[in-house]
Amino acid sequence: MKKLVVLISGNGSNLQSILDACASGRINGSVAAVFSNKASAFGLTRAQEASVPGHSLAASDFADRDAFDRQLMQEIDAYAPDLVVLAGYMRILSQAFVAHYHDRLVNIHPSLLPKYPGLHTHRQALENGDEEHGTSVHFVTDELDGGPVILQARVPVFAEDDEEEITSRVQHQEHAIYPLVIGWFVDGRLQMRDGKAWLDGQPLPPQGYAHD
Repeated sequence: MKKLVVLISGNGSNLQSILDACASGRINGSVAAVFSNKASAFGLTRAQEASVPGHSLAASDFADRDAFDRQLMQEIDAYAPDLVVLAGYMRILSQAFVAHYHDRLVNIHPSLLPKYPGLHTHRQALENGDEEHGTSVHFVTDELDGGPVILQARVPVFAEDDEEEITSRVQHQEHAIYPLVIGWFVDGRLQMRDGKAWLDGQPLPPQGYAHD
């Protein structure tokens, strides 16, 4: 059975969807450990309730980002994961970290990439009057939120929406598509090669597959 390590910074709702999918067999794998850069992250409680080891590392204990990531890599590697999953992990990764987990590091981002990389995506969608918004699962590269997209889910944006309503709508889709993509990877259907995401032996288009 394939092993996952999940990195979080907060509530861990996507982590919960992954734990549930592993428990139900929708992901043919298990979460070996959860790591957070915040000891107070509720996601660590979710891990504990699922009998999954949870660990926290504080950036203030390290001289710089590279030192933090070196320690994090060492602790992750103790679990020998097949895939490292970023699920609301709010730290920018060092080049060494990304290179170390090349081809087996995925992230979920709350926008229809390449639109709105970085933070405050829901606010930007509202301020720009977008009629649709969404979320993207992608492989991680050195470019912030710039790795090859695997799958996207789109949601409508209504005139009366606020950030909370859009967040809820997008997260509902995230909880559906992230376990699906992870399942593809652990089943050997999904891989990254030549800078592209490949599914079932075919390269995916630049925005991956849109899942409405």
